[in-house]
Amino acid sequence: MIGAAARSERAGTTGALAGRRAHARAASASVHLALLAVAAASLLPLVYMVSTSLKAEGLEYEVPIRWVPDPVVWRNYAEAFTSVPTLTFLRNTLVVTLFSIVGELLTGSLAAYGFARLRFPGRNALFMVMLSTLMLPYFVTMIPLFVLFKTLGWTNTLLPLIVPSFFGGRPIAIFLMRQFFLTLPTELDDAAKIDGAGFFGIWWSILLPLTRPALATVAILSLVYHWNDFLAPLIYLNSNDNFTLALGIRLFRDQYRTFFNLTMAYATMMTVPILTVFFLFQKYFIRGISMTGLTGR
Repeated sequence: MIGAAARSERAGTTGALAGRRAHARAASASVHLALLAVAAASLLPLVYMVSTSLKAEGLEYEVPIRWVPDPVVWRNYAEAFTSVPTLTFLRNTLVVTLFSIVGELLTGSLAAYGFARLRFPGRNALFMVMLSTLMLPYFVTMIPLFVLFKTLGWTNTLLPLIVPSFFGGRPIAIFLMRQFFLTLPTELDDAAKIDGAGFFGIWWSILLPLTRPALATVAILSLVYHWNDFLAPLIYLNSNDNFTLALGIRLFRDQYRTFFNLTMAYATMMTVPILTVFFLFQKYFIRGISMTGLTGR
């Protein structure tokens, strides 16, 4: 009797465990299906862009949408590349993007170091003021900035697109690097001070090498922002010799129509470098984001 009861209890426990495992597998499958649906919805515009870039002229307006072009017109890419001065636009975009990344990493990390490691009156209040500028839309400062750069004689040059990055860059960059600095032990600073290092020496020699994930995250975000920036170049640049790739997209139209197949081919060529950089450095990007905000100091 006792043995039969024990076997019955074990069978009941085994059945309950099997039921919980089946429920967990079903829940996991549901989550994966939901994530796949979200991923498919996110990729849909990208698929449409590539599909349209390979269509013959006039077929991009077909309803319903033909997702697989017939015929596939590869020459759209060559025509899009050669019909505008793409190399000039690429040079300007690389100059703006690379200099902006360097400026944002250097001055943004220096400002973040001050907020994270230095003790001075009003530090937290000043940080909150800096962070509150994230809520200001670009259109609020657009006219004052234009008046400033016009007074300096910088309109129709690349300077308005580069110089602001050497004054701390965007607040989100300072925030991310400040949060990462807070995860590093302050004993590193104390040891460096004992060895005679100053504030700049600690920032440059001790902390920056340890913040490579945060620097990679900020660099990728800055690359995407400046590479794709359309509004600022549209405001400050008015000659083809200074245009960036983002402004080059608007040239694929005439008085009566827009050539969407060439526009999408050009946009695809613009997107490939960004995707390549992201996939090459995604582990640093994910690590930098995941380690941000681990401390509330």
